[in-house]
Amino acid sequence: MIGGFGATELIIILVIVLVLFGVGRISKIAGEMGSGIRAFKDGVQGDEEEDNGENSEADATEESQEEEPKT
Repeated sequence: MIGGFGATELIIILVIVLVLFGVGRISKIAGEMGSGIRAFKDGVQGDEEEDNGENSEADATEESQEEEPKT
């Protein structure tokens, strides 16, 4: 049971969607949704990697300053 719909109701809805859009168009829509989700995930991972890269650069700068002898 998903969202108050039983198995019979879901099957009826799927059949209506198939009749309205057709198999070819549904597969095209599903492919576009998949590529959109993939692009979103890549964007989120890119932001995380960018944040990690900024932190490691700051850490490297701090470490190099600590290693320099003071005269």
